[in-house]
Amino acid sequence: MKTSAVHAPPSATEIELRLLMEAIYLRYSYDFRDYTGASQKRRVMYALTQLDVPNISALQERVLRDPAVFSRLLQFLTIPVSEMFRDPGYFLALREQVVPVLHTYPSIKIWVAGCSTGEEAYSLAILLREEGLLKRTQIYATDINPASLEKARQGIFPLEAVRGYTANYQRSGGRQAFSDYYTAAYEAARFDSSLVQDVIFADHSLATDSVFAETHLISCRNVLIYFNRQLQDRALGLFHESLCHRGFLGLGSKESIDFSSYADRFDTLARAERIYRKI
Repeated sequence: MKTSAVHAPPSATEIELRLLMEAIYLRYSYDFRDYTGASQKRRVMYALTQLDVPNISALQERVLRDPAVFSRLLQFLTIPVSEMFRDPGYFLALREQVVPVLHTYPSIKIWVAGCSTGEEAYSLAILLREEGLLKRTQIYATDINPASLEKARQGIFPLEAVRGYTANYQRSGGRQAFSDYYTAAYEAARFDSSLVQDVIFADHSLATDSVFAETHLISCRNVLIYFNRQLQDRALGLFHESLCHRGFLGLGSKESIDFSSYADRFDTLARAERIYRKI
């Protein structure tokens, strides 16, 4: 006689988390319900201390009744962690293996999904300028966090961080002095606005929104690691639908399409750098 597996009931904290995410979805249409539990829990518990709220249920009540509290919570749920030319080998592979193909198109469209505060978009813009492609490229940089998008539009980054970006840029095959791209003042660096004059920074959720353009390259790095398998498949489906024939997809160093529902719909172009090509 077979016995069915006995699953432990969810803890009070797990139930509170589910209810909070459901409340956020119903009240504000932001869908965090399929984000991974461990990461989500860490962020919410940290938010409790920063917002001086005793528990998740009390946070839910405040979020439902005060949009300003939700705006503050959103900054914790979408913690922007990024850097320019992160994983230099990825950008070097783009230069060497993707750019030659992009040169064959009269116009190019690129989607930076989950752009956070804009570091990836600026990195790609610099690479494309050096490769003579920026003037005929439209970049869509999307995120669900309005505050992050506004920072991205401003293009101002801490000077201390930019010193680290310089080493990444050099290892990625950069062709000139990185300082040529920004003006430094008051411990901050303002990047040349012409880099993003053709960048559209826009609100877009991989959890709820649909495809909005046909693109030649999609760069979505270090975003899928926060999604459960169901939401990862949804995002990969959006990417596959958005890409043109033989378009390129770049993921983060800890992400892969292996074992996903779309594993057989992409060729691997550069496995170590996580660059794939639509079949």
